[in-house]
Amino acid sequence: MAAARSVPGPTAVAARLRLRGTQVRTASRSSRTRFDWSDPDSWDTALQGITVAYVVPPPVPGPVHEFVARAEAAGVRHLVLLSGHGADTWGDSTFGLEMRSAEDAVRGSALGWTILRPSNFSQNFDEDLFHAPLVAGELALPAGAVPEPFIDVEDVADVADAVLAEPGPHAGRIYELTGPRALTFAEAVELISRASGLPITYKQVSPAEYIGALVEAGWGEDDARHVTEMFALMERGVIAGATDGVATVLGRAPRTFEDYVVRAAANGAWRR
Repeated sequence: MAAARSVPGPTAVAARLRLRGTQVRTASRSSRTRFDWSDPDSWDTALQGITVAYVVPPPVPGPVHEFVARAEAAGVRHLVLLSGHGADTWGDSTFGLEMRSAEDAVRGSALGWTILRPSNFSQNFDEDLFHAPLVAGELALPAGAVPEPFIDVEDVADVADAVLAEPGPHAGRIYELTGPRALTFAEAVELISRASGLPITYKQVSPAEYIGALVEAGWGEDDARHVTEMFALMERGVIAGATDGVATVLGRAPRTFEDYVVRAAANGAWRR
């Protein structure tokens, strides 16, 4: 559910499907088949001849409603939507409005649908927002003692592959996808420090301090507040528990955070 995250996008999922012998079309702003959420004219070409579509929502609420209508008209039969862990428990939080809007669009359609709701990705620690502070030696976030069941992005891609390859048994299902256990950010950083052999620490800061740090680093204030709202949501504790979603779909346990840390450290993820 992270705002900055290494999304298991079309390329990772497509590679798995191709190994199965499935015909796949990837569509994005940079792929051969162009797809841009801000340009609805690009959607129809991407949907032509498609029966099942994997949908990563745009960063703003709304467009998925029209996309679903066009998908129905194009003959698409099933949509697999990437959302966020516990989206229906977020209440009045301003975080993730785009994901909740996309869920409403998909669930209200006449198409078959499956929703994947992953927690924060383990890979956020070696990519995106958390990486540079870890390399510098300290990760400072407005997150305290409430744990997070980080999930390996490879597990999410494996689940998406399984559902897309055979959507029928998964129709109308919502899968909450997490790692096997929850860790606090302090515990996660300690594991990274130990595996990498580097002195890396975690520091809890206030939401105001975090917003200020992001703005100082060049973020717009609205974007900084949006990311900070994610941590406020996590602190409520309603999405802190691990789930059996990965095992339900794949018949195996999800990868551990320790497994991720070993792989990333071996690849020099936090090398200075």
